[in-house]
Amino acid sequence: MSTLEGHPVRVSDDLVEVSIVIPCLNEAATLGRCIAKAQRCLDESCVEGEIIVADNGSSDGSREIAAALGARVISAPQRGYGSALIAGVAASRGEFVIMGDADDTYDFASLSPFIERLRSGYDLVIGNRFRGGIQAGAMPLLHRYLGNPVLTYIGQRMFGVPCGDIYCGLRGFRKSSIEALDLRSTGMEFAIEMAVKGSLHDLRIAEVPTTLAPDGRDRRPHLRTWRDGWRSLRFLLIYSPAWLFLYPGIGLMVLGVATLLWLLPGPRNLGGATLDAHTLLYAGLAIIIGFQSVIFAVCGKFFAVMEGLLPEDPQLVKIAQKVRLEIGLAVGAILVLAGLFASLAAVGTWQSRSFGELDYSRTLRIIIPATTLITVGFQTLLSSFFLSMLALKRR
Repeated sequence: MSTLEGHPVRVSDDLVEVSIVIPCLNEAATLGRCIAKAQRCLDESCVEGEIIVADNGSSDGSREIAAALGARVISAPQRGYGSALIAGVAASRGEFVIMGDADDTYDFASLSPFIERLRSGYDLVIGNRFRGGIQAGAMPLLHRYLGNPVLTYIGQRMFGVPCGDIYCGLRGFRKSSIEALDLRSTGMEFAIEMAVKGSLHDLRIAEVPTTLAPDGRDRRPHLRTWRDGWRSLRFLLIYSPAWLFLYPGIGLMVLGVATLLWLLPGPRNLGGATLDAHTLLYAGLAIIIGFQSVIFAVCGKFFAVMEGLLPEDPQLVKIAQKVRLEIGLAVGAILVLAGLFASLAAVGTWQSRSFGELDYSRTLRIIIPATTLITVGFQTLLSSFFLSMLALKRR
């Protein structure tokens, strides 16, 4: 990168290999150090690059500091960490982009491992602060031993994210690969969305050790532990209809059916307690809620694929091709009719007692399965129409 009086000089957009994007909101105390380190890294590595400060509405002189040091300042009017990065990446000219926070916690002078991995063909390179070293006081204990490890484990378990620090804000990526993901998170969960969608779309992902230093700012950080932690967990759940709806739904249905079949012959003793028709009622409720959860999983996955939130699922396509509206209507109708016939049997039992006082323990063993069948049947009918509406939009 050519320089003049210590400031970068643009040679040609075609020569830009690396764009370093720094989101910024009132970072005057540390922004200058970050830019200086990034410039030194580019110069020492002989990399043609640029430094972009994506300003999120600073009022403390951060923009002027960045411009004076030769960084390109762009405005990101919509507030939020993710919004600033989306704007910065869109404005970048490099084949590769490296993003990092402006609070001087990450070492912008040591970006060579990221560049080397990207040059070798990786699409996304994520830093790992646990492997590189976390200085004393650099990360709150709650984040270090609970928040980050739990979110990382969930990301690995649900989506196969191949990294040990899913929240690390220092990372590099091939611009074209990340733009194809159509990232949408505007807040701190942006980093998680990048890792999750990158894994779902089979990007080549690597991680490199990186260090974390104490925050150099003289004010509270923008990160809010419980708010941003919940937003990240919410994101992970929403992006996984299987873990959010399907698996819990199947579990409830299996438990409900097993309990219902166990109690149908009569009361049962369990640990000194007698389980009767009241427990049977909750078993039916578990079946209904579980079935509804499974429906949400299918509809949610279908919608997410259509909206580009999740990649195409070959299994879902096969199911959509084989399971037509008529099949769903037929299954739903059979369940409803079975429930109605069982209800008639219950009326017959009542008639045998001259429509007088019922033997509730006996009658409820017919009525509860009957109403469960009717409810699940109507759920099947209605959800079949709804899925057909989604399929029409897709076609």
